[in-house]
Amino acid sequence: MDAPTPFTAEEIRAGCPPGRTVTTQTTSKDGTTVSVTTFLEGNDVGAQCDFDGERGFVTWEGLRAHASFPADATTITEETITTALGTFDCLRYDVARESGIDRFWFAKNLPGMPIRIESEAGGLVVSTSTVTANGGR
Repeated sequence: MDAPTPFTAEEIRAGCPPGRTVTTQTTSKDGTTVSVTTFLEGNDVGAQCDFDGERGFVTWEGLRAHASFPADATTITEETITTALGTFDCLRYDVARESGIDRFWFAKNLPGMPIRIESEAGGLVVSTSTVTANGGR
């Protein structure tokens, strides 16, 4: 059984109109990378997206399923966090894995990808991804 997801497919569709562009910065032991996702034309099923210059089609249900985690390994709490984009009321998902814990902060007013992700192994944060820009909505 899976824990409830933070958003429905319809909420993600409404929150990711054509032109929405999300920039994410990821920092790990390998360095820092930046990725950009832009939602292009969409329909009831999904949308064409540009992922760092590569185009592809994603379904709203597929995006929803990315936030589907086993209920027995997932703790969901409410938390307010502050990032470079501002302060957000979030649903925080802590997911226990064999390798450690993954934490996902989903901003309640930004349906779609998490605003922040941390991966922890051996009690240390080994990677962090944070949305640094969210435009076009």
